[in-house]
Amino acid sequence: MNLPLKLAATTALLALLGAAPAPTPAEDAWRQVGTDSRTGVSGLAAEPAGTALVAHDNKRPGQPRLARLGYADGAAALSPVAWDGAYAEDVEAVEAVPGAPGEYLALASRGIVYRLRVEGATATVVDYAPLPMINEGADFESFALVARGGKLAALWADRGEGPGRPATLYAAPLSFAAWGQPLFGAVTRRPYVSAYPPGAGTRHISDITVTASGRILVSSASDAGDDGPFDSAVSEAGRVTVSAAGSVRVTLAARPTVLGTFPGYKIEAVECLPGTSDALLGTDDEHRGGFVRTAPYCGA
Repeated sequence: MNLPLKLAATTALLALLGAAPAPTPAEDAWRQVGTDSRTGVSGLAAEPAGTALVAHDNKRPGQPRLARLGYADGAAALSPVAWDGAYAEDVEAVEAVPGAPGEYLALASRGIVYRLRVEGATATVVDYAPLPMINEGADFESFALVARGGKLAALWADRGEGPGRPATLYAAPLSFAAWGQPLFGAVTRRPYVSAYPPGAGTRHISDITVTASGRILVSSASDAGDDGPFDSAVSEAGRVTVSAAGSVRVTLAARPTVLGTFPGYKIEAVECLPGTSDALLGTDDEHRGGFVRTAPYCGA
């Protein structure tokens, strides 16, 4: 092969490798935490000492909404956390409130945000409010909080579906009324299309987390039914900043950077673990239950 042809072939190969999704981490890193459709992991909020609060997306009265996950030292076990207060259906995300130990926000798929106070094995509803700018047919699976310089911001997304319906990523300043109700400021929104997985059933954003430096990481997932097959990925979507005045700016990448792909699993929860470079990932694999693992995605 002459030199021009060799250079062209090398360039094409490098382009192909650059466009390929990141490799799947080792399968044996997953740990099962649930065994049926009621115990999948739809949301995660880190707690101290190797535990996390888990959201279950159950819809019927009497079914669990929350649990506590112990994941330190190779363990992976759920213990129930009772929901006390206003009824919630299909809780898809949960997030710790920065600077307020024991306080959390949980998001239901129709766009209701619940402020919770968690003590031991009970989560008490303090108050609740709808998200701003809820469009007809929206389905919310993701929620994240960012604290910078004493200011607080929230990110959430309508998950989207397939090539014809991108996700919509929203961001707004967040504060609380004296009685605890969440209050949202001016909202910005951006369309988002995942790079992986492909196909008509792709949910472009199934969860969101933000690193200490402001990188926005999202999970994306495809779901062909309660028995799968499932597929998912974690990608870097862009960056978020919060100004000294509290205004929020989101910049999305022209094309997301795929950090890892996970065929066979439906990731619905991704949470950067404070003080580490690890993300805790959780799946809701319907009849197969839920699985968790860590991956080194949250470094600077």
